[in-house]
Amino acid sequence: MKAYIAVPVAEQDKSYDYNPAWEPGPCVCCGVCCCCAALRPRYKRLVDNIFPEDPKDGLVKADMEKLTFYAVSAPEKLDRIGAYLAERLSRDVVRHRYGYVFIAMEALDQLLMACHSQSIKPFVESFLHMVAKLLESGEPRLQVLGTNSFVKFANIEEDTPSYHRRYDFFVSRFSAMCHSCNNDLEIRNEIRIAGIRGIQGVVRKTVNDELRATIWEPQHMDKIVPSLLYNMQKIEDIDSRIGLPASPTGGDKEENPAVLAENCFRELLGRATYGNMNNAVRPVFAHLDHHRLWDPNEFAVHCFKIIMYSIQAQYSHHVIQEILGHLDFHKRDSPRVRAGIIQVLLEAVAIAAKGSIGPTVLEVFNTLLKHLSLSVDFELGDRHSSGGSPHINTRAKEGDEKIVQNAIIQTIGFFGSNLPDYQRSEIMMFVMGRVPVFGTMSHTVDTSQLGDLGTRRIQVMLLRSLLMVTSGYNAKSIMTVLSAPFLDPLLSSSLMEDSELRQLVLEILHNLIDRHDNRAKLRGIRIIPDVSDLKIKRDKISRQDVSFMKKDTAILNEDNLPMFSRCSIMALVAAYLNFLSQMIAVPAFCQHISKVIETRTVEAPYFLPETIFREKCSLPKTLDKDDKSLFFLTHKIAESLGGSGYSVERLSVPYVPQVTDEDRLSRRKSIVDTVSIQVDILPGNGTDDKVHNTEEITFEALKKAIDNTGLEEQEKEKRRLVIEKFQKAPFEEIAAQCETKAHLLHDRLAQILELTIRPPPSPSGTLTITAGHTHYQSVPVYEMKFPDLCVY
Repeated sequence: MKAYIAVPVAEQDKSYDYNPAWEPGPCVCCGVCCCCAALRPRYKRLVDNIFPEDPKDGLVKADMEKLTFYAVSAPEKLDRIGAYLAERLSRDVVRHRYGYVFIAMEALDQLLMACHSQSIKPFVESFLHMVAKLLESGEPRLQVLGTNSFVKFANIEEDTPSYHRRYDFFVSRFSAMCHSCNNDLEIRNEIRIAGIRGIQGVVRKTVNDELRATIWEPQHMDKIVPSLLYNMQKIEDIDSRIGLPASPTGGDKEENPAVLAENCFRELLGRATYGNMNNAVRPVFAHLDHHRLWDPNEFAVHCFKIIMYSIQAQYSHHVIQEILGHLDFHKRDSPRVRAGIIQVLLEAVAIAAKGSIGPTVLEVFNTLLKHLSLSVDFELGDRHSSGGSPHINTRAKEGDEKIVQNAIIQTIGFFGSNLPDYQRSEIMMFVMGRVPVFGTMSHTVDTSQLGDLGTRRIQVMLLRSLLMVTSGYNAKSIMTVLSAPFLDPLLSSSLMEDSELRQLVLEILHNLIDRHDNRAKLRGIRIIPDVSDLKIKRDKISRQDVSFMKKDTAILNEDNLPMFSRCSIMALVAAYLNFLSQMIAVPAFCQHISKVIETRTVEAPYFLPETIFREKCSLPKTLDKDDKSLFFLTHKIAESLGGSGYSVERLSVPYVPQVTDEDRLSRRKSIVDTVSIQVDILPGNGTDDKVHNTEEITFEALKKAIDNTGLEEQEKEKRRLVIEKFQKAPFEEIAAQCETKAHLLHDRLAQILELTIRPPPSPSGTLTITAGHTHYQSVPVYEMKFPDLCVY
């Protein structure tokens, strides 16, 4: 109905004057819509005002400032503002009005930056809901937009963490974006970069809080780590095909998924702690196994270099343990896969050896030596399975196994060379204890299934490993490094038939004895005219070394060698004595050595190294020992050195081997003729120059010494009789026999005490009993023997 205005009676006759104020308000005539718009909440009107009629005009800045001021002034309204913005954004996404979507996200970003109070937490839930909507859309622009907003949010430091907030969806979605396969290369790189930056944002937002450790759970690491490695791997593949590009600049790094993924991977590992280190490393092994990246292993080596340099140094042993465990897991795989894992271990050990290794030192060597034995076993197994026929596949497998063995030896040597001396000595004992020696059980390697050839291969490999460990070792004292538990099995290995084994033993001894790097200067057997030109490093010999040389050196004397070997030994001794005479500089000793060398140069050049070690050298049929001018005489050397204060007691002592039962068994396969060797130092004293005879050692004597089966049978029979006697004989007989033995032992002990314990002489005399009468015999004072400390 139309509204009418009543006119007063007094003014009815007057003319009507129109008053606009009398007109009803807009609410009267505008209808229901205008009335509802005026009654809407203020925050909605402020949100609506920031959106222009045309989305191309962008965000209305003046109205955005009003909205920001309102949100800061009334922070309790932030959650409603966020919910309303989320409602509008969802509607615009469904209707594909992407212009308004960009405006809404820009407004959200500005509100996040402006509001840093605790009241932002309810607003964050709406914000994350909107980001999730964008990431779920199939439009690449919206996915990148949502990722950028999430990264900005991740850089905001909240006053208190929200433990109820989880990022499972974002981890899954960002990881999926890292594997984008869009046909357009530019769009694909944009999506992948957005996914990597999103993962980086999740990491930064979660790993700083120790109580919120959900990001380190295996289900999240199994998505994050492979996503990063996938992008690093793809660029590595491209680089391998087109060549390595120049190092990217600062601007190029943001557009390169590989560089961004590597930086994110480093940041993730750098934030890993003791409890979650394994969860971050194990997905790397799974990725390398799944994509078969151990052969070739360039990418695997690159990954673990990043890991070792990114983690904290005290956690390095965790990574090494994981690599060792993975090597055990692949112990039955192809040789090239195992070799690739071992090379990765080498790189990891090379980095970790400079820092903290922890308790994994022996574990590393134990695992490597175990795989070394397995490799030899596989190599021999392939050879036996082929029946000895030279198949191409068999040769290829043997070659691959040798690659594995060389990689293990290289790893052992590099690891050992970076250890301190006290740990290296333990490793030397550990490796030496695993070297098998025939007939002994002192080693810890089971060679029962390998046979002679397999045992020989194990010996060579372990000695090569020991050679690598001893390289560069600087012992303070020879006695400490060449202790009996180490030296005895080492020298036992030097008695084997295999020349390679003997050479390895000698090289190991060279490494241990040469403490001043003089080995290179003395390389080659030769007569050195002037030793001073070599500038040999030397120091004062210690008492321990003197004691060691007195204990463990002797002259060897045996003639049962081929003529070439005897002449070679004489030439070697000549070169050694020439060097020694110039080093100690005793005139009489130098004169004798020089005279003999000059005589040999004229009359017997085959006794000098320059002649005997040539390809063609005429050898004598026999050696004439009567010509003393060709030999270094023991008595003259003793006289010259003894007069200068040198100890020469052992110079004329012949070497007589004391063979134990264990040595008999261990040397069963050694050269029989190496029991003792006659060098060109002829024994003699004074003018008689008599040669001391030693017991002749023949093959029959050695056979009798080795054959101890009869003794063992006698010992078993004696033991059986004793047991049978104690089981069947009466008790009185056993007691009487034991009493007889006890009386006999008592009498022997009394005799010993009577001989050793006697009262000292006394001026008052000593008491003696003769025929039942007591006599005192006095001792004059001048005949008494007093202790040295009592004499003045």
